[in-house]
Amino acid sequence: MDESANAGADTGAGAAADAGQPSVRLGVLLADPALGLTQLAGPPAGDRTVGTVGTTELEDPSPYLVGGELLLTSGVRLPDDADGIDTYVRRVVAAGVAALGFGVAPVHAEVPPELVRACDRHGLPLLRLPPATPFVAVGQAAYAAIAEDRNRELREVSRAQSALAAAAARPDALPAVLAQLAAHTGAWSVLYDAQGTELLSAGHRPADPHLLRDLAVHTLRRHGGPKAAASHDPDQGVHLTVHTLPAGTGGTSTATLALGQAATAPPTTVHRQVTGTATVLLALLTSPRHALSTDAHSVGALVRLMLGAAPAEVAPALAARDAPTASGHWTVVHGHRPGGPPAVTDLAQLAALASLLGTPYVYVDGPVLKALVPCAADARPAVPGRAAELGWVLGYSAPAAAADLPRADTQAERALRRALAAGSPAVVHTTGPVTLHALVAPADARELARTRFAPLDLAGPPGAEVLLDTLRTWLALHGSWDRTAAALAVHRNTVRHRLARVAGLLDVDLQDPGVRMELWFALEWLSP
Repeated sequence: MDESANAGADTGAGAAADAGQPSVRLGVLLADPALGLTQLAGPPAGDRTVGTVGTTELEDPSPYLVGGELLLTSGVRLPDDADGIDTYVRRVVAAGVAALGFGVAPVHAEVPPELVRACDRHGLPLLRLPPATPFVAVGQAAYAAIAEDRNRELREVSRAQSALAAAAARPDALPAVLAQLAAHTGAWSVLYDAQGTELLSAGHRPADPHLLRDLAVHTLRRHGGPKAAASHDPDQGVHLTVHTLPAGTGGTSTATLALGQAATAPPTTVHRQVTGTATVLLALLTSPRHALSTDAHSVGALVRLMLGAAPAEVAPALAARDAPTASGHWTVVHGHRPGGPPAVTDLAQLAALASLLGTPYVYVDGPVLKALVPCAADARPAVPGRAAELGWVLGYSAPAAAADLPRADTQAERALRRALAAGSPAVVHTTGPVTLHALVAPADARELARTRFAPLDLAGPPGAEVLLDTLRTWLALHGSWDRTAAALAVHRNTVRHRLARVAGLLDVDLQDPGVRMELWFALEWLSP
């Protein structure tokens, strides 16, 4: 894999296109019946691009060429011998000419065969211009095609920029902008932090996304400011580009985020311009000002809260910025990131997390997260799957009016505990009862049960398994000796004897209701 800041550059045929200059494919000119061009030599020229059309009758025009030309000549001063013609072709190829056009009559009745052989030898497309086709007509056709192609590109760029601008105005601005970028470039588009964590992505994921991740991390570590990098892996058939985003304003601060793209074809001029617009928008959306959401409504609400206003009084001002969901109801979200370093280290990452949750009202302190999400009164929270991929476990409350936010806060906290206990990425509060089983992690519960009943392993015959079965049956039958004896097909005195041994080994009073409850839960948690 080779890497450069401007990867994808080519010589000769592709120079004009790769440099972003207006160009036309030779196939367009060959297909124009008014020109009557035919290719006599050289590789297939259908996709080869021409940036300009030039006419020359110099013996050595190479000092006056810039590359990418369709060079037209009638051979007035073309050398007579094969060696001279070979030298002529070799020089124009070295100068980057895209193709050579030879006009027959009045100087030459037909294209010299030595020229055909030389062009084949050096890989230069050779076109024959019939006597009825003026050189100027070829130039006019080329420039008309270039203008039409340029207009088409401008229309594509304009449509893409409009879509990106509309996406940037949405509440879920970051994922919306990435989705539009992927749609208009055909590339998998992803936002990385400095550690290579995939914050957001859109488009078709490549078979090996780690190639793009590694390039993004390398670019962020190598360059302190805005930078572009590109790479092509022929084995994987993928073209990678990375653009770093500055964390602050003015483009002078250290880059902490990177926009990566993976596509099956090199980026076109249109794709580059669209990506440039998206990069600017993403830099603005992940700036501190946007991350803090310092709009007039939020600032005013904060001032009123600090001066003693109740949450119910200022909530409408906050919800007003989200007109479609401004019903006065909110979902409270609690989050925790188990293990590892804090997930959010700067405001740019906070903006990405806020976009995932669909709200600017997010507070993160190390591994702890709290958020307020405006919603409809009967809405069910939309849990973002990407939050789990970033390491967050979330608990959601039911929708609540501003006056009921303390109750919703408690619901979100309980939901988070249930999610952590069950090993689930998210739990949404329901109206059903919260059980003790949901508050204790299954692994912790089994370990607690094993520890609680470990003393029974010291019992002699009939053994710990029989004692546990007797205890379970007795508790299930509400402490009835006779019913337990009947269920186990033993004498009631045997039941009493076994339970006395259990009480002694565990050092408990089986007549205590609290002890019975504790042992029942432990039996429920004990693995079979």
